[in-house]
Amino acid sequence: MNQLLKRQKIGFLGAGNMAQAIIKGMLESGVTSSDNILASNRTPGKLQKLHDQYKIQTIDTNESLVENSDIVVLAVKPQDLLTAIEPIASSFTDDQIVISLAAGITNQTLQKYLPQVRLVRMMPNTPSIIGRGVIGYLPAENDEALSALMDDLCSPLGYTLKVEDEDQFEALMVSCSSGTGFVLEMMMYWQDWIVEHGFDEETAKRMTLETFMGASMLAAQSKDIPFEELQSRVTSKKGVTAAGLQSMRELEIERALRISFEKAAMRSKEISREIK
Repeated sequence: MNQLLKRQKIGFLGAGNMAQAIIKGMLESGVTSSDNILASNRTPGKLQKLHDQYKIQTIDTNESLVENSDIVVLAVKPQDLLTAIEPIASSFTDDQIVISLAAGITNQTLQKYLPQVRLVRMMPNTPSIIGRGVIGYLPAENDEALSALMDDLCSPLGYTLKVEDEDQFEALMVSCSSGTGFVLEMMMYWQDWIVEHGFDEETAKRMTLETFMGASMLAAQSKDIPFEELQSRVTSKKGVTAAGLQSMRELEIERALRISFEKAAMRSKEISREIK
């Protein structure tokens, strides 16, 4: 564990769901202590909740948060980020690490506002709150010490990887962060179909959860076996599963999913163009 990280003050500019997930993961894993976590937020309600739950320090202004933090996590909505940091840009110093969670805002854009800091983009997904996330990060510059710190910071949240460029960062965001929403959409369809066939909603939800978790865990424990081969083991020729799979392929489910991924990626690019 990075001992430097244990001593540093980590300030969260914004206290939304992702900030809460990261704070929970860091505290429960012992990466840092509540004494070293600070947070500011536009509305006081979420701050009070975080303070009550984790005993972190709440800060009244973003400027004060920056001045009292060694690491600043930018956890506000992308549309609000540049407006939030522009008035306080001079408060950042060249020995500070700034971690941006904002979708669609590249390191290049952020460097225009904060050229003096050690900058890194980070993208967790919501399963990070239970330590089962996929977390990608992209430093603005080649910085091995910063990468080591990010590995220590993120690893309690789930599977952590350093990506090579902004294109990979976007692909990770769409497939894993947005992708969580896509998977939940399919789970809703699963549950609805089961309910339509006479099961109560609670039982249908449990059946859906166990099916998705079971398939994932089976694949995880058979890591040397391709997905296609695992699928073939449950598919008899001219059987029930084969009939359903044939229909899925005729309906071009893969194409529909790919279009959904590309639409999400296009929106990320739109945000990047809108926010300069």
